[in-house]
Amino acid sequence: MRSPSWVLIVVLGLVAVHFLLHVGFGFGEVAPDLLTIALLIGAREVDLGKGAGLGLIFGLLEDSLSVLSFGANTVTMTVLGFLGALTRDLFVGDSLIFLVSYLFVGKMLRDVFHWVMVGATLRDPFQEMLLQSAVAGIYAAVAGIVVMALTGLWREGSQ
Repeated sequence: MRSPSWVLIVVLGLVAVHFLLHVGFGFGEVAPDLLTIALLIGAREVDLGKGAGLGLIFGLLEDSLSVLSFGANTVTMTVLGFLGALTRDLFVGDSLIFLVSYLFVGKMLRDVFHWVMVGATLRDPFQEMLLQSAVAGIYAAVAGIVVMALTGLWREGSQ
């Protein structure tokens, strides 16, 4: 069950749950970054322009809650959406190893790009950010694989 409409429903559901967990319930960093997972899943299904556009929309949604670094999420997510869509042309198939790597690297790239985009006064030390990003990348990869398995978006050898 990998129709474009089902992928859209899953992506929109992930966005809604992301904001419900992060803002509605106030879990913050304890909850996985479902917005990045949604972007990576959605961008893999569309072409480059639509992937970047999806990232732009998601970045604006995230930046609407940001006071000090407005625009950093928008640029970061736009670039990540473009790169996520690019992987569709470079990598064929959806093996478990690829998807775990894709989600892990995607989350880490998102954190590194965001770290570069925010002002120097808002940055954590690079080593601290890199360690937190690696842990968050593992968390996002596990959450993403669980979501894809539960929704039927992942099957070995699909696509």
